[in-house]
Amino acid sequence: MKAYMMLSCNTISCKVGARTKVLDELIRLGLSKKEIFLLLGPAEVIIQIPGIAGLEEFISKWFNPIRTLTTQEGMIDKTETFIVITEGKSFTEEPYAFLFLNTHPRNLETVQEKLQNIPKVLSADTVFGPYDVICAVKANDNRDLQSLISQIQRDIPQIQGIITAIVASLY
Repeated sequence: MKAYMMLSCNTISCKVGARTKVLDELIRLGLSKKEIFLLLGPAEVIIQIPGIAGLEEFISKWFNPIRTLTTQEGMIDKTETFIVITEGKSFTEEPYAFLFLNTHPRNLETVQEKLQNIPKVLSADTVFGPYDVICAVKANDNRDLQSLISQIQRDIPQIQGIITAIVASLY
């Protein structure tokens, strides 16, 4: 089993240095730097949690500790959890961006399969949550990313919407 957690901080209420403190706490909990991604997009951090034995393990080992640390000192004011329905291929290369996609439920498998056949798509996981697919992609720069998104929209008409979050350096 695999899950994602997105952490958001309202910049007005979050204290200076909160992002670094959150990253340090996530690493202290046992997450590796390869599972934590800073985002420029709908949230500040996305965590990919692979290899979970079941929902109970996810809740006790990850969800509750992360949820608890994020309420301390105004570090994080919102979390979103995505339980993966169908895992895409695993990736070790750091993505340039994450795409959060919406489609009709009947098209989940088709969209995932078509995404995974695009060379610059590192992974595409179908998930429970406000998005239907979380997709990690590689690109050389913003222009290359824009071209990739245009290709995805052209080649996969079943996608109804795409939100893009560019990955930033951790520290």
